[in-house]
Amino acid sequence: MVKKDSLIKGTIILAAAALVARFLGIFQRIPLDYMTDSHGGGYFTVANNIYLMLLIVATGGIPSAISKMVSERYALGRPDEARRIYKAALLFGAVTGVLITVLLLVFAPFYATHIAEKPGADLAVRAIAPALLFFPVIAMMRGYFQGRQFMAAGGISQIVEQILRVITAVGLAYLALAMDWGQSWIAAAATFGSVFGSVGAFAVMLSYARKLKRQDAKDAASAGAAPRRAGRSVLSFGAIYRELFKISVPIVITSMTVQFIYFFDTSFFMKLTHGYYAAADADQMLDWLGVKAQALAGIPPILAIALSQSMIPIISSAYKVKNMKEVERQASLVMRIVVFTGVPVSLIMTVAALSITGLLFSNTGGSGAVAALTAGTIFQITMMTSNTVLTSMNKPRLPMRHALIGIVVKVATSLILAPLLGVYGIILSSTICFMAIASLNFRQIRKEIRLNILGTRWAGYALTIAIASGAGWLVDYACRTYIGGTGIPVKITYAFSCIAAGVVSLGLYVALLILLKVVTHEDVQQFPGALRRLLSPLMRLAGRRGPESSR
Repeated sequence: MVKKDSLIKGTIILAAAALVARFLGIFQRIPLDYMTDSHGGGYFTVANNIYLMLLIVATGGIPSAISKMVSERYALGRPDEARRIYKAALLFGAVTGVLITVLLLVFAPFYATHIAEKPGADLAVRAIAPALLFFPVIAMMRGYFQGRQFMAAGGISQIVEQILRVITAVGLAYLALAMDWGQSWIAAAATFGSVFGSVGAFAVMLSYARKLKRQDAKDAASAGAAPRRAGRSVLSFGAIYRELFKISVPIVITSMTVQFIYFFDTSFFMKLTHGYYAAADADQMLDWLGVKAQALAGIPPILAIALSQSMIPIISSAYKVKNMKEVERQASLVMRIVVFTGVPVSLIMTVAALSITGLLFSNTGGSGAVAALTAGTIFQITMMTSNTVLTSMNKPRLPMRHALIGIVVKVATSLILAPLLGVYGIILSSTICFMAIASLNFRQIRKEIRLNILGTRWAGYALTIAIASGAGWLVDYACRTYIGGTGIPVKITYAFSCIAAGVVSLGLYVALLILLKVVTHEDVQQFPGALRRLLSPLMRLAGRRGPESSR
């Protein structure tokens, strides 16, 4: 029997699935780095980023729209319309999957040779294309199940997908390496893992779909009514698609910003840096950017975004009844949470970038790019959270408009900075893009509410960041310098340096937040349970039991 999930349980399931998927996706890159050289890593990066970009275009936002449309129809007692929406969505997913797969298979050589200027990447692009046959349909099914409040189906399918993808990708790449097939085939084998992941996810969704169909028939029989055939509704596919795209298009454009940036950087890296690097150096930097920097830059936003997401339904509810005081309080709290939780992860990964890179990958090459890109995630987190605040305030078109402006800024600044600074110019242009979108978002938010994130406490927070990051960098440097020369294996040295720098930076960060009164008792009381349980004892230890007035 398929059981409905409560809102809290459903949120936990989806958040856990997203966390598992993100970490598995990141750590797939680690063995790949050992099996590929600069050419193979570049081939994988080019193929993987165009695939992820097309996946968002084909599916991003549509599951949420389907979920909304289906849940509304069931709430109104119109299950026939909900089933017809599901049927229309499946048709759209199937057609989209076939079209995108065929286009990718046909144009892979042109894209790899003339756009990305990585001719050997065409095999990897073609190897990953069949995964797009299944994922649009899987996305439609996940949206329908979410609308029916069965979150476990989507969460389990996502985890199965990632596990199968990582296992098969690493296994096939190792097989290609052992058979000495060359870097093009190793990259293609690694990307082909996504096909196995999509098949596994599709099998899970089909299993849940059969269970739900049997349950619907059983519920109809127990209610004394004959099962109603799907398609009896007069709701036309045209009307369904108009409603679907009206809801989903703003979400798609907003959600694709980060992936578009990664796609743009890897697709045009060779062209943009042509006058800065020699060909061999450009190959190496593209490999480091895609396999190392972009993978690790996905870590800092995880916790902050997961924590802020739990607050979004509260903001939406308050805005709907025009309780602007509550909207102001909750929006300020969301931004405060992401500042307090997102920044320290970015901080630690930036100051210890060389040790983290050396620990996880085959060498420390590209650690500068890792540091630069992870530092910029602070603004990425701010952009993403302000996007969700505006969406919660029933203004989804504003983040879409700002994302389009940000993309224009990204392209323009890349054209200027990449020839001057190489990979760092490309990374800096991404950071400028995130800052531009975030500033536009805040300007719109402040037209309706007064955000009070830290008030007069920004100076104390800046001092906290400076001291914690400086101490972390010194500890990391000292560990690498003095332990590294004692004959201890280099991986152990890097591991110890990471741990020591992380403990010192995080410890000082938390201590200074409290000692400098950046975090108040009132803040702690409003935080989610996990943060509240962590900080409350420290607040009591510091002797600060009452609310502070420094806002």
